[in-house]
Amino acid sequence: MKEIIAFIRPSKMNDTKEILDKLNVSSVTAIPVLGRGHQRGINTVLSGIDVHPDILAKANTHGMKFVPKRMLIITAQNENVDIIVDAIVKSNYTGFIGDGKIFVCPTDDAIRIRTNESGDEAL
Repeated sequence: MKEIIAFIRPSKMNDTKEILDKLNVSSVTAIPVLGRGHQRGINTVLSGIDVHPDILAKANTHGMKFVPKRMLIITAQNENVDIIVDAIVKSNYTGFIGDGKIFVCPTDDAIRIRTNESGDEAL
């Protein structure tokens, strides 16, 4: 079992949801986040990212620039990880700075609280 953590552009969220739905990925957590990568924050005007002024105000505090992203968290069976990662890459690739990052981490166990199922059955 693995946890897939992906940081993607907000504008690519619908494409990503569609492709994950086609793969029958049933459990996805999506959280709006602010962050930066190697570019240390990019000019949102040049990048074509539509940003609400309140978010920009928060992002530019203390002289550090942050870019709005969506963080997706998916826990998947080992045999499905490569397919899911490839789908996320395919739906988010533009070739420009800010396409995102994906992290794949081992997950020791999962427990569904309602039924007390564990492991793959809990997914």
